[in-house]
Amino acid sequence: MAKKILLPIDLNSPVSWIKPLAEAQEMLIKGGELHVVSVLPDFGLSMVGTFFKAGFEQTALHQFGEALRNWIKQNVPVSVEVHPHILHGNIYDEILRAADKLEVDLIILAAHRPEAKDYLLGPNAARVVRHAKQSVYVVRD
Repeated sequence: MAKKILLPIDLNSPVSWIKPLAEAQEMLIKGGELHVVSVLPDFGLSMVGTFFKAGFEQTALHQFGEALRNWIKQNVPVSVEVHPHILHGNIYDEILRAADKLEVDLIILAAHRPEAKDYLLGPNAARVVRHAKQSVYVVRD
């Protein structure tokens, strides 16, 4: 049984967390830790960042952190030991890095039904499944 679970979520997409959160809570009934992560993508190319005001990233990260804390208050029972983590960068890389750093036993994440383009490009969930050192539980919508 997993004692440390990583739950990557997209705050703007309930399908990314409704079922995976329920599964995580079920697994943590007898105790453990839930690490909820949400990733703020970076600009990609450094020249893209020049189009934003100075301090934009720090402001965005602060607001993103507040949104995650509010999400936790609204969606995670107080009986669950939960730790929020705001990450910044490439989504699947940051999820994998967090899983290793936090030494979680299990990653629970949502995945949509694959489309043709996903077979060629690979969605974030598929990359996490392929590269994670931990067990990954994929919950379909």
